Amino acid sequence: MASPFDLSGQVAVVTGARRGIGAGIAVTLAEAGADIVGVSATLEESGSAVQKAVEQVGRRFTGYRADFSDRRAVQRLTDDITAHHGTVDILVNNAGDIRRSPAVDYTDDDWDHVVQVDLTAQFTLARNLGRHMVARGRGKIIFTASLLSFQGGLNIVAYTAAKSGVAGMTKALANEWAAHGVNVNAVAPGYIETDNTAPLRNDAARFKAISDRIPAGRWGQPADIGGAVVFLASSAADYVHGITLPVDGGWLGR
Repeated sequence: MASPFDLSGQVAVVTGARRGIGAGIAVTLAEAGADIVGVSATLEESGSAVQKAVEQVGRRFTGYRADFSDRRAVQRLTDDITAHHGTVDILVNNAGDIRRSPAVDYTDDDWDHVVQVDLTAQFTLARNLGRHMVARGRGKIIFTASLLSFQGGLNIVAYTAAKSGVAGMTKALANEWAAHGVNVNAVAPGYIETDNTAPLRNDAARFKAISDRIPAGRWGQPADIGGAVVFLASSAADYVHGITLPVDGGWLGR
């Protein structure tokens, strides 16, 4: 009997796949059997580290470069993916950006950039690829939300607004598409060791304060998020709709 977590024969689009959480998700999905369509604003045309890691476990990798701050580029991306891959099975909306500043100094340009990349582009991808899933009657969409979908944070007002919007959008799309066989869910990573959290880890006082509050006693790794995504992408989660699943070492339960 096949494992419910076996994704063999499926195609998964993973945005923000070049490094960090996105790369961890791409490799973990590949280990579960999926072929990967990786997307990033800076992804190498060939020979990227994530491509090598996916191919090392015997799965195919196709890479696309797209600037998520450019609405037309996001539209072209979805057109290209549909033209070359048809209706994909899994969409992991993970790409994102963060700009830090006290709210009184936060610029309109920074606000517009973060909301476009972290929220609007996520909707465009979900709408454009999701309509084909709805027509076919099956598919899995997983957003990357954040602990700041639940909390306010400090000096990252646009990121918090966007990630709160991702959690709401997850529920709204699930309400519309669940009856059509399309599961829409999100993961909310805790403190994960990536480039984005380097400023926190390099601040000795902040690093200690955060680490002391994590019940698991450690910061997470990208593969920790990958495991949750494999669950939500698999048939084991066929009756799971509209949730934002924290993967945070127990942070929110503290």
